[in-house]
Amino acid sequence: MSHPTFFRLPETHYGEVLEHVYEIAILPWGAVEPHNYHLPYLTDSILAYEIAVDSARKAMVQNVTCMVMPPVWLGSQNPGQWNKPFCIHTRSETQQAILTDIVTSLHGQGFRKMVILNGHGGNSFKPFVRDLAMRFPDFTLMVVDWWNTVPKAGYFEELPDDHAGEQETSVMLHYHPELVAMDKAGDGEVAPCRIAGVDNKTGWMPRNWDEVSGDTGIGNPKKSTAEKGTRYVEAVVEKISSLLVDLKKER
Repeated sequence: MSHPTFFRLPETHYGEVLEHVYEIAILPWGAVEPHNYHLPYLTDSILAYEIAVDSARKAMVQNVTCMVMPPVWLGSQNPGQWNKPFCIHTRSETQQAILTDIVTSLHGQGFRKMVILNGHGGNSFKPFVRDLAMRFPDFTLMVVDWWNTVPKAGYFEELPDDHAGEQETSVMLHYHPELVAMDKAGDGEVAPCRIAGVDNKTGWMPRNWDEVSGDTGIGNPKKSTAEKGTRYVEAVVEKISSLLVDLKKER
């Protein structure tokens, strides 16, 4: 039996949209960047979209109708990533303008709730959300970093895992094994930052990717499996769908 598509905007007709009342918009947001040697450039956008779709489907069973928007693929990048072929760095001003235009459009159409389902660690939306809360006080805007909703421990073996490691690779194997080239995967070995206080979280600065990773990965993907990805995704979707149910109740 085919799954309904009326909650996935890229596949939905206007006629279908008019037949439903949508309570929450979900906006997947990713990036375009290398993900080690074995995952596609659009990994962050693909995974954010697929998890959004699964979360919307699970929420729909609980009488919450969401619309999953097309993913935004313009992410913020670190030094050492900007120089990689076809990696796109998006300025904060650009991201803020895109988000403001989306919220302004939805607000004008009568929608009042949206969740940004973020798939890229370099994206930071908090200042934008605060500004939009002042401009649209009757619009609830929430951000979910899907990879942080459920702790990795107990699901994956190779920790720490920050980028294109066992977590992302396993989840991609769950959704799109045809996009994973495991035979090309590097080991994701990480070199320490030149400033120890950055590694121990005393302070923050953008890490130079050329200095910390040879294959652009941070975390070893070699033990990734679709089974691990499936188990993890189920836990993530459970938490996000529960949030959507609670958000519907919020006035």
